[in-house]
Amino acid sequence: MQYTKTIAVNTRFLLKGKLEGIGNFTYETLLVIVSEHPEIHFFFLFDRPYDAQFVFAPNITPVVLAPQARHPFLFVWWFEWSVAAWLNKHKPDLFLSPDGFCSLRSDVKQLAVIHDISYEHYPQYITRLQNKYYRYFIPRFAQHAARIATVSEFSKNDLVAHYHVPAAKIDVVYNGIKDSFRQSFSINQKEAVRQQYAGGKPFFLYVGAIHPRKNVLKMLAAFEQFKEQTSAAHCFVLAGNLAWQNDEVQAFHQTMKHGSDVKFIGRVEEAALPLLVSSAFAMLYVSLFEGFGVPPVEAMACGVPVVTSTTSSMPEICGDAALYARPEDAAEIAACMLQLYSDTTLYNSLVEKGHERQKLYTWRRSADLLWQSISSVIG
Repeated sequence: MQYTKTIAVNTRFLLKGKLEGIGNFTYETLLVIVSEHPEIHFFFLFDRPYDAQFVFAPNITPVVLAPQARHPFLFVWWFEWSVAAWLNKHKPDLFLSPDGFCSLRSDVKQLAVIHDISYEHYPQYITRLQNKYYRYFIPRFAQHAARIATVSEFSKNDLVAHYHVPAAKIDVVYNGIKDSFRQSFSINQKEAVRQQYAGGKPFFLYVGAIHPRKNVLKMLAAFEQFKEQTSAAHCFVLAGNLAWQNDEVQAFHQTMKHGSDVKFIGRVEEAALPLLVSSAFAMLYVSLFEGFGVPPVEAMACGVPVVTSTTSSMPEICGDAALYARPEDAAEIAACMLQLYSDTTLYNSLVEKGHERQKLYTWRRSADLLWQSISSVIG
């Protein structure tokens, strides 16, 4: 076939069994865009051997460029030397980078998807070297890119405020959620999950890394207050890997009066997550900072009410379909939990509102918005 355009894509986050965050965004949007545009030749640039599932259309040519870029020094090597050399040699019409990293040593037109700039707000929660890399390179990437996409109006305004990027240069491309979260499960299936993780008791659920920016410590403190106020049977299940800087969370858990009702279950496989979420009493996701925040929308699709933060993008994403608390205030979080526990009318209302709200966030819509951004660069 005679191709009309060529697009190179940074696909280093397409990792088998590890599609999280940026990897999901990359995979789900490209699955739609590539199939709908057979006239375009896509070059997927990997930083390691790739799985065949990611070469899902005949108009994709995979390319492996060394080294594996998982460290700031290797970021520079991969983007500024390996990728730059490939781009300068092959001259694609566009370099699409879903993780926001560009190649400053190439003049090929580039579209960076910058999901958030959380490091500007909470630099203490990443390593010093990562922080130096982000704060030096991301502003330069933002200026160098022909266009920027980001996942919320909040993140767009954040980029404008911090990096003085013209608002007209930035497109909002909301995240989506997988259709698997929209399926129905039987009472028996949900009961089996409650037995497995909470001894048959109803449970609040948090999904995400156990990391300071996710505010797990305050959610644990809120759960302790909720138990003291109600003597309810509920448990608190936390599904996610223990990330960097989690000693304080573990130490607090050891001192909790109701610590036996807190279950750290680790990372749950993607295929099992919709049933786990559907089985919860409510979702707690009172993070300090989010560019989008996918788990609350997944909970809404599963018919599970959400308690989330008053900060960053969360009010924009969740609208009137969630309860809100200041993340620094454990008492406010506990009050929201108590509302869900004691007010059935409110609980059911949030389930209904969440069901409508989640319809806004489909990967179909995300792909369409990203394609509009791509089209504005390549014509």
